[in-house]
Amino acid sequence: MRVKKAELHQLIKNKIQKAGLSEEHAEIVSDVLTFADARGIHSHGAMRVEYYSERIAKGGITNDPTFSFEQTAPSCGMFEGDNGSGFVGAKRGMDHAIEMAKKNGVAVVGVRNISHSGALAYYVEMAAKQDMVALSVCQSDPMVVPFGGSEPYFGTNPIAFAAPSNDDRIITFDMATTVQAWGKILHARSKKESIPDSWAVDAKGNPTTDSTAVNALLPIAGPKGYGLMMMVDILSGILLGVPFGKHVSSMYHDLSKGRELGQLHIVINPEFFIGLDVFKKNISTMLDELKEISPSPGFKEVNYPGERGREREKNYEENGIEIVDDIYEYLISDDIHYDRYDHKNKFAE
Repeated sequence: MRVKKAELHQLIKNKIQKAGLSEEHAEIVSDVLTFADARGIHSHGAMRVEYYSERIAKGGITNDPTFSFEQTAPSCGMFEGDNGSGFVGAKRGMDHAIEMAKKNGVAVVGVRNISHSGALAYYVEMAAKQDMVALSVCQSDPMVVPFGGSEPYFGTNPIAFAAPSNDDRIITFDMATTVQAWGKILHARSKKESIPDSWAVDAKGNPTTDSTAVNALLPIAGPKGYGLMMMVDILSGILLGVPFGKHVSSMYHDLSKGRELGQLHIVINPEFFIGLDVFKKNISTMLDELKEISPSPGFKEVNYPGERGREREKNYEENGIEIVDDIYEYLISDDIHYDRYDHKNKFAE
């Protein structure tokens, strides 16, 4: 079914508040989840609300965290999340990074001891909307076999990037270092759909098309993806003094405990390099030149990263956001489920 963006935002906020999060923090969580659904990234949208609600209700997310920020150098800082909502911690950390980059040209801010923070595109676009270039990376629980291995070690460990142009176009690049994110598997499960055999393997390490039989994901481009996910884990795990690799806590195992995740924001102010006006002009020129390239067979045009998501957002503004029926039913209900995710199988349905 289709739901207007404002209605979806309010429904998510209501449910998150009912689970125990403050109105201020629930507002931010709802902003990020609605952003994801509006861009067509349904794997990181409303379908996650039930999981977050259960973890909040069970104490696995601190409802009233004591946040703190220490600027350790002119361009470096550490944000302590105190096991609070990852959405709130990631946003606050990016706020600090943007302000530091405005003054000093570059900012590197680590955000540690937080829960899952959703679609990274949201945070890098925060910077791009203020004429900054941004890169953000974060770790996730081990569910990917390393290249040449048969057991999971790293997480999907995403990377996001954004840059502004001299008009309303923003380059936004957000990818997992696996062929697909785990949320895509969950989305396929929720719709009872199969998956391509290049996404994941079963318990025996064989490629599978059955979304319910997935035991581990595969790195993108073999050894290249393996190297990227290691890089992300070093930058957002080891560098920040939080658990890394196979030691990262499971998203779905014991929802009463904090996850201690790490995320790293890097923000660059173009004014300190080539100059903001020239930078944005050249970005726009690049995008215009890409549009002039003749499309290959099967394509209508060359799209820049993030373009199709913004087109989906415009369509959804007019026609409503597409939400799976059972997810909508959960959002409008008074229930908080307490037993769907919290068990030893981290690959919960």
